[in-house]
Amino acid sequence: LFHYSSQGTMMDNRFATALVIACVLSLISTIYMAASIGTDFWYEYHTLSPAENVTENGKSIWEEFVSEEADEKTYTDALFRCNGTVGLWRRCITVPKNSHWYSPPGISRANDMTTNCISFSLSDQFMEKYIEPGNHNSGTDLNRTYLWRLQFLLPFVSLGLMCFGALIGLCACACRSLYPAIATGVLHFLAGLCTLGLVGCYVAGIELLHKKLPLPDDVQGEFGWSFCLACVSAPLQFMAAALFIWAARTNRKEFTLLKAYRVA
Repeated sequence: LFHYSSQGTMMDNRFATALVIACVLSLISTIYMAASIGTDFWYEYHTLSPAENVTENGKSIWEEFVSEEADEKTYTDALFRCNGTVGLWRRCITVPKNSHWYSPPGISRANDMTTNCISFSLSDQFMEKYIEPGNHNSGTDLNRTYLWRLQFLLPFVSLGLMCFGALIGLCACACRSLYPAIATGVLHFLAGLCTLGLVGCYVAGIELLHKKLPLPDDVQGEFGWSFCLACVSAPLQFMAAALFIWAARTNRKEFTLLKAYRVA
C-alpha cells in the first residue's frame, strides 16, 4: 500500500506540472492573441518609392483614404502606393508629417514621413464586398464578404472561450478537483479552432482580394508580425488543451483505480 501511495504522490506531482505548463501556455497564447488583434501589421505593402508617390498626389490620396465614402478599391490603391499596413481594426498609410505638400527641388522628403491610421467602423466590418471592388453594380462577392466578417468575429470568440475556460479552472482550484479541467481543455481546443479559422479566413481573403486587385509591379506584399502572433497562438492553445484534458482524465482514472484498490 505504501508503494502505491508513493506512486500516487508522483502522479499528483506530474499532474500539477502538466497543469502549470498548460496555464503558462494558455497565458502566452492569450497575450499573443490580444496583441495581434490590437495591432495593425497583419499585412504590409512595401513600395519602392513611397516618397515620390505621396509627393505627387499625397493630399488627394490621404483625403480619399480617410473619407467615409472610400470604397475597398480606393483605400486598397492608397495602401499599395503609400507603404500601407492593414489590421483587423485599422488601415494605415505613410504620409508627410506636415500639411505642406510641395517639396522644393533638391530636398528629399523620405525622412519626413509619418504613419497615419484610420479605423474600420462596425458597419465597414459587415459591409458587403463586391465582385469588382469599387463597383457596386457588379454584385456581392459572398466568399469575400463572409471571410471578412469571420476574421472580425473569430478572434473575439477565441478570447472569450479562453477566458471562460480560465474561470472554470479557477472553480476547479476552489473545489480542489482536476475533473473540471476537462471543460477547460475542451474550451481551449475550441479556441484553437477559432484562431486557426481566423488565420485561414484572413489568408483566403487576402488572396482573393489580390486576384481582384493585383499588386503593381513596384509593390511587394507580405504578412506581418501581427499575423504571425495569431499563427503562433493557435498551436499554443491546442497544446494547453491537450495538457488540461490529459491531466484531468488521467487523474480521474488513477483516483478510480486507487478507490477500487482500497475497497478490494
